[in-house]
Amino acid sequence: MTRGRLITLEGGEGAGKSTQIRALDSALSTHGIAVTTTREPGGTPHAETIRGLLLNSEPGTFDGMTQALLHYAARREHLRQTILPALEEGGWVLSDRFSDSTMAYQGYGAGLGRDLIEALHTIAIGTFKPDLTVILDLSSERSQVRLDTRAEDRNAYELLDQAFHDRVRAGFLDIARREPDRCIVVDATLPEAAVTAAIFEAIEDKLGLP
Repeated sequence: MTRGRLITLEGGEGAGKSTQIRALDSALSTHGIAVTTTREPGGTPHAETIRGLLLNSEPGTFDGMTQALLHYAARREHLRQTILPALEEGGWVLSDRFSDSTMAYQGYGAGLGRDLIEALHTIAIGTFKPDLTVILDLSSERSQVRLDTRAEDRNAYELLDQAFHDRVRAGFLDIARREPDRCIVVDATLPEAAVTAAIFEAIEDKLGLP
């Protein structure tokens, strides 16, 4: 059986990852692909518990290192219990965030640095990486405007200051620059349909479709 593919959507707050995952799920399903949609932190019951700790705490409750450790604890379980089984069955997985978020948020945003996050990645999940990563690029100013239109309460990361989110954005763009074969950057300010079309074109180009 042919191994499935993992596609991850990354980006700052309010970039539209969840919206695009729903659109891609529908589009890929029309090609006869079995699709699993998931998210990080989360994707398993225990990982969802860790998500609650990270996102529902007051800013400053956990320092960057504790955040990174919690994210990778959740990610290891997510990979073992949800992602790898789906890939081994030949299905495709769409994940709202994965390891690049930890690099961007804790490595760049919180200042832990690339070397530490890369070492933690190796310890927790080895050399595993997504087949394709889509980075939805949005300025911190535009992100703030989108967050202001939301009805729900903001999570711990959304409450951090603009300087932090500027570092996160720079981190995502640096990740894409370092790994152009795996990563693509899409302008998240485009209309939703245009963003979906750009992502689907990248999937066809880099992964192919059955």
